[in-house]
Amino acid sequence: MAEAADFPGMTPSPARRWLRRTGVLLAGAPLLAGLLQLPAATAQAAGQATVKEDSDEGTVAVSVDSLTPAAPTDGDTLTVSGTVTNQGKQDVTAAHVDLRVGDALATRSAIDRAAKRPDALPADDGSTVGGKYVAKFTKLTPGVAEHFSISVPVDKLDLGKDGVYPLGVALSGETSAQPWDQVLGVQRTFLPWQADEADTRTPTTVLWPLVSTVHMTAETGSNAQQTPVFLNEDLAKEIAPGGRLDQMVTLGKELDVTWVIDPDLLASVDAMTGSYRIRGDDDTTTAGTQQAVAKQWLDELQAAVTGKEVVALPFADPDLASLAHNGTGVAGSLSQLKEATDVAATTVETVLHVTPSTDFAWPVEGAVDPSIVKVATSAGADKIIARSDSLAETGDLSYTPSAARPIGGGTTAVVADSRLSTLFEGDLSKASASTLAVQEFLAQSLELGLQTDKQRSILVAPQRMPTAGQARTLAEAVTRLQGGTWAQPQQLAATAKAKPDPAASTKVPSRSAYPASLRKRELPRSAFEEIADTQDKLDNFKVVLANEARVVTPFGRALNREMSTSWRGRGPAASTFRQSVRAYLDTLTGQVKLIDKSETKLSGRSATIPVTVQNNLVQGVDHLVLRLTSTNPTRLEISGEPYAEQPITVSGGHTTTVKFTTSAKVNGQTTVIAQLYTEDGQEYGSAVTFDVKVTEITATVMLVIGGGVLLLVLAGFRMYTQRKRAAAREAEGADEDAPAEGDEPADDPQNPAGPQDRLREESGPSAGADDPEQPSDESPDTEAESADPSGTGERVDR
Repeated sequence: MAEAADFPGMTPSPARRWLRRTGVLLAGAPLLAGLLQLPAATAQAAGQATVKEDSDEGTVAVSVDSLTPAAPTDGDTLTVSGTVTNQGKQDVTAAHVDLRVGDALATRSAIDRAAKRPDALPADDGSTVGGKYVAKFTKLTPGVAEHFSISVPVDKLDLGKDGVYPLGVALSGETSAQPWDQVLGVQRTFLPWQADEADTRTPTTVLWPLVSTVHMTAETGSNAQQTPVFLNEDLAKEIAPGGRLDQMVTLGKELDVTWVIDPDLLASVDAMTGSYRIRGDDDTTTAGTQQAVAKQWLDELQAAVTGKEVVALPFADPDLASLAHNGTGVAGSLSQLKEATDVAATTVETVLHVTPSTDFAWPVEGAVDPSIVKVATSAGADKIIARSDSLAETGDLSYTPSAARPIGGGTTAVVADSRLSTLFEGDLSKASASTLAVQEFLAQSLELGLQTDKQRSILVAPQRMPTAGQARTLAEAVTRLQGGTWAQPQQLAATAKAKPDPAASTKVPSRSAYPASLRKRELPRSAFEEIADTQDKLDNFKVVLANEARVVTPFGRALNREMSTSWRGRGPAASTFRQSVRAYLDTLTGQVKLIDKSETKLSGRSATIPVTVQNNLVQGVDHLVLRLTSTNPTRLEISGEPYAEQPITVSGGHTTTVKFTTSAKVNGQTTVIAQLYTEDGQEYGSAVTFDVKVTEITATVMLVIGGGVLLLVLAGFRMYTQRKRAAAREAEGADEDAPAEGDEPADDPQNPAGPQDRLREESGPSAGADDPEQPSDESPDTEAESADPSGTGERVDR
């Protein structure tokens, strides 16, 4: 039967079919079970991954707000204080904070790696101190910060050889979702450990920068004190008690550091000690009132720098990299840098009464290339403060070399350690961030000293303008370092003169290696062109001034400020400042000008043309020449030439008028140009153009006029003689009718006239006016006229 069932075409029995089906089911059961378990396993794995992700981020934030002593030694008790905050949604129960110490870190790079994720989980990178050195919490409520403090003797930490140990501060606890003890949050920091004082301390120089942004304008008052005008009240806020610069002075006076000062800051605060004004948004000014604050700040600074090393940057801290990359092709740019360097020492000495060093140049963030070095040395600096991430090591040097590096041409690069210098950036206003920065600074410094037995000098160059929080953190780090056992303070001049390490790199990186992030924040070429244009206008203006220092000094310093490093990344503000300086200079130069003239009419061959120069400045102007030019000399000449010149001197607030002699050849209209020039032939101000209309009087016209006048004279003479003759005839008739006393009447017409008759004829009508009246005679007045010709001398009546 069995055999028959296996034959083809034969149907198996029911029993056989049942057995086969049962076997198949039994054989597939494990596979089915596996398939059913796969989703559950996947879900469990996903859940574990989710837990791990949550665990990596930490549901509880741990902050280490203080760690004292920062660098413990034998016999010390380490105290770690801070807060823990439950950031989850569930309560954390059975919570406790403990300390975990890992193995010593062998390199500075290992410290870098450990510092990248100080709060990453899991926290299995060290052994737990445990025991009674634990802070316990019954429950941590979500969103509530709880304070903790743990004190443990250093000998309980099982520290071995000198070195840097990672120190973890971890919080463990349970939640309702995960009811087992686990690490829910951690904060890592560093514990520098040196049981005994180092045989060779590392000389370390720390720069303490006293730099601010631009605050003063070019504008000054017209009074004798030249009251300065400030852009705003920001400087007053910085130097006021609690302000950034006030804290810099307060903190720095307790440290053994090298002060690096921008003289412009000193000049600005010094200006605030007297009368000053603040420019408002509506272009008006108001009186400043912070004189007492300014004086107090300067007094405190003078006390702080007494006996300390002071380095003066060029005035207004010019941007060396911007100048090197974009300004050297603009005429006069390097001269601006030289002038800023020349006035630096004088400003510091005048205000602080100390003699600064001026032979150091400090490019932005210590980034250098050959062009930057060339520009820096052109102004007299022979030491360049660079940074190790720019002038990097190219070999396989296993330790950090000394800061001083000869880079050729008698120039020394003093290279700051980039790790130590950049630790005090970012937001350090919170205690936890500040503590981590201090501990990492100390760790890097100690590890650097443990690298080799060679004596090396190290430089720390922080950012130029640290915030108040950054300054406090830096001061804390320097205080801890100078109180430690492996480093000692040293002045910058000594670090620059230290013996260079022959194995250190001295190759300045190429221009193409300059960081793009820094290059895009530079002043553009157009900025230097604007500066040069303003300088040219200033040069043209100052030569005409009786007291050029009133203008040259404030504008010279304003031009220095236009190149300030503080404009980096503030392009619109920098442009506005440059435009305001130029506009104010234009306003001043416009105060000396020619008065506009309307059309002038001249009649005749020669005349004088007056031209008026006005000076609205408070000081006099001199060394000016006024030139009057005829555009058509064939029609109108000025002093016999196409143009004439006269020197000009005008007192402040006055005008003066000069006259030019002109001569016309033909009548008509001619355009005349009046232009002021400086004595060296440069045009000054705008020209005044006006028309002169000439009417020339010809000989024919003069003859006609002369003839008319002559006719009028002759007509008048004729009228006069006629009237005279008429009067004479009247007088003669009166004489004939009334002879004189004693004479006989002349009845004979042939009787010639007597002497009295002739006298009356010559005297005219008034000759006998006073003669006594005589009786009338009835005889005829005259005889009949004779027909014979009249004799000589006889009167003829007509």
